[in-house]
Amino acid sequence: MLKTSLTLLALVIAGQAHSQTNQLTPTSQVQQKSSEQDIERIIVTGSRIAESIDEVPASITIITQKQIAQQLKVSSEIQSLLAYLVPGMAPSTGTSSNSGQTLRGRAPLVMIDGVPQSTPLRNGSLGIRTLDVSVIERIEVIKGATSIYGNGAAGGIINYITKKANSDKALSGHASISSRFSAVKTDDSIGQRYEGGINGEINNFNYVFNASYEENGLQRDADGDILGLKYGLSDAVMQDYFAKVGYHFDDEKSLQFTYNFYQSKQDVALIDQVGNANTGEKTQAIAVPAGKSVLGVPQGPSNHNVMLKYVDDEIFAQTGLMVDLYRQEVENIFFYSPTLANPDAGYSGGQSLIRSEKKGLRLTFNTRVDFSLANGDSVETTFIYGIDALNDVTSQPMVDGRIWVPEMDMESLAGFLQTKLIYNDDLVIKFGVRQEDIDLTVNDYSTLKLCKNVDQCSVPVNVIGDTLNYKATTYNIGVKYNALPLFSPFISYSQGADISDTGRLLRTATVTDIALIRTEASIIDNYELGFSSDLEQVHFEFATYFSTSELGTTNKFDEKTGVHMPVRAPQEIYGYEALINYEINDAWAVNATYSWVEGKNTEDDVFLGAKQISPPKATVNLNWQPSNTISLALNYLYVGDRKRFEPVDGKYVGDQGPIDSYQIVNVSGSYDFAQDWSTFIGVENLFNQDYYPTKSQGYTYNGYNIKGLGTTVNIGVNYQF
Repeated sequence: MLKTSLTLLALVIAGQAHSQTNQLTPTSQVQQKSSEQDIERIIVTGSRIAESIDEVPASITIITQKQIAQQLKVSSEIQSLLAYLVPGMAPSTGTSSNSGQTLRGRAPLVMIDGVPQSTPLRNGSLGIRTLDVSVIERIEVIKGATSIYGNGAAGGIINYITKKANSDKALSGHASISSRFSAVKTDDSIGQRYEGGINGEINNFNYVFNASYEENGLQRDADGDILGLKYGLSDAVMQDYFAKVGYHFDDEKSLQFTYNFYQSKQDVALIDQVGNANTGEKTQAIAVPAGKSVLGVPQGPSNHNVMLKYVDDEIFAQTGLMVDLYRQEVENIFFYSPTLANPDAGYSGGQSLIRSEKKGLRLTFNTRVDFSLANGDSVETTFIYGIDALNDVTSQPMVDGRIWVPEMDMESLAGFLQTKLIYNDDLVIKFGVRQEDIDLTVNDYSTLKLCKNVDQCSVPVNVIGDTLNYKATTYNIGVKYNALPLFSPFISYSQGADISDTGRLLRTATVTDIALIRTEASIIDNYELGFSSDLEQVHFEFATYFSTSELGTTNKFDEKTGVHMPVRAPQEIYGYEALINYEINDAWAVNATYSWVEGKNTEDDVFLGAKQISPPKATVNLNWQPSNTISLALNYLYVGDRKRFEPVDGKYVGDQGPIDSYQIVNVSGSYDFAQDWSTFIGVENLFNQDYYPTKSQGYTYNGYNIKGLGTTVNIGVNYQF
C-alpha cells in the first residue's frame, strides 16, 4: 500500500512537468558550457594525473554528467548506460551480472576514483554495478590492455569519478523521487526510487553527502511475463550511501576522505520455470508451486569503499605528489543452484559467494620540465613515477559452509615510470614501463565433489598449496600528432599482465599440487591505430585494434563430470570502432557509434564464444533542447547477428549459441515547471521489442535464456537548491 501511494504521489507531481537545468542568463549559459567542455577534455585515468585527452595516444570515452543525467531518466542501471555510450562495450546483459559484457572482447578493470572494484582473482563478473549512478560526476573509459593500475585490466579501465563539492556555495543540494513500472502489465511491477544529497565548501573544508534507495517491482518482458531470477533484478532493493570530506591546507596541499557503501539484494517469493535455449523456451519466474519453497538467501553484492587521498602539487621543485590509501570489502552472493549438489553429503544444491578484501597504497609523483631548443622549438616533458602496493584476499565459499575456492592471499608490489614528451604543442610521445612482483599464497585445500545429476559428479582432489610468484615487466609506447584538427592520428602499443580468475582454475583442479595447475600470468599485447577529426560542429573518431595473449581462458564442457572446465590457450582479438558527434545547432545534437569485434583461440583455430565476443553494435543518441526548460532525447541500440558455431549432437553448447539481431529504442524528456523544480519521464524499449539480450542467446546454460525488458516507464520529479 505504501509503495502504491508513493508511486501515485510521484505521478501526480510529475504530471505537472521536469529537468535539472538551472534558470541561466544567456551569458552564464555560455560560460557554463565552456567550463563543462574544458572539464570534459580532462582525464585522470590514462596516466594517473590530470591531462588533456589530446595528449593521450589511445581510444578514450568520457561520459559526462549531462549524459549520465540523461540516461538516469530512463534507468539507473550503469550497464545499460555504458552499452549506449561506449564504443567497444558489449551490450547490457539486462541482469545484475556483467558476464559477457566485455570491453573489446576482454574483461575491464572497474574502479571508483582509481580504487579497483573488480575481483580478478575470482572474477564473478559483478564489478560494473558497484555504486549508484547518482554519485558519479563522470566516467572515464580507457580501452585496450594496460598495466598502469595493475592486475585485471585486460580489456581496459572503467573509472567512475565521484562528484565534487560546489565551491561557490556553503550549502547546495538536490532531492529526487521517481517511480518505474511495466507498461505491458503493471501488476506488482511498480517500484520507486529516492535520491538526494547536499554539498558545499566552508572556508577550507568541502563536503559531499549523497544517499539513494531504490526498490524494483517485478520486471516483465514484452509478453508481460516476469523475467527469470538468475542474476535477476525483480523485487531487488538497491541502496547507496556516499560521503566525501576534504580540507585544503593551502593552494597546493589537500586531504580528502571518501566512503561509499553500495548494496543490491534480490529477495523475491518466486521460483524459476527454467526454459531451454535450444528449443526456444524462455526462462521465466512463476509463483511458488504447492509443495515447493524458495531456496537460498537473497542474491546480490555488498560493497564497502574507504579512501584517503593526500595531494601536494609541489612537494619539491616542479614535482607533485599524490598518495592514495584505500580499503575495499566485497561480498557477492550468487543464485542457488542444484548443480552444486552432493547427495552423499546431504546437499541437494548450493549457493556460493565471493568474499574479497583489498588494502592498497599508491604513491604517484609527477615532475614537469619544460625547455626550449636552439632553433626556438619547445618541448614539454612530464615524468610520472611511483610505487603501488596491494594486498588482495579473495575466496569463494558456499553459504552452507563448504569451501569451493580456497582463500587466495595476493601481495603485489610494483614500480612504474611513464614519460610524456610534447614537441611544439603538436607531437605527443608517451612511453612507459611497469615492473610487477606478485606473491599468491594458497594453503592446502580439497576440491568439492559436485553433482549435476546422479551420473555426473566431479571427483574431489586434495591439492597441496604453495606461494606462487609472478614477475612481469610490461611496456607501452604511443605517438599522437595534433597539428591538423581535420586529421589527428595516433598509434600505440601497450601490454597488460593478467592473472585473472585464478580461483576458477583452483576449484576445478585435477592435480594434487597447485604448482601443476596452469595459473601462469597472461601477458596481453595490444596494438591500436586511430585518428580523430574536427570540422566545425562535427567530431569524428575511428580506431582499429589487435590484441594477443598466450594464455587466455575459455570453457569446455566435461560430459563425464558435468563441469565446464577452464581451457588455457593462445587468443587473438581484433576489431574496429567509429564515433561521430554532430552539434547541429544550439538545440539539436546527435551522437552515433559503431563497433565490431572478433576473436579466436589460435591453437585450435576456433572462434571465441559469447563470454568474450559480442556481435556488432550500433547506437544513435539524438538530443533536442528547444528552450532552457525543455529537453528531449531518443536513444537507439542495434545489436547484430553472430553465428559462428555449429550444434553438437543437434544442440548448441556452452557460450556458443547463435545470436540474432535486435534493436531497442528509448525516449526521455524533462521540463522545468518552476524555479528549482523539474519533472521527467523516460521510456525503455518504447516499441516493446520482444527479444533476448546477447548473453541470453549466446549462453546455452540452464536458466540463462531470459528475455529483455518489455516497455518500461520511469517518471519522477527533482528539486535542487
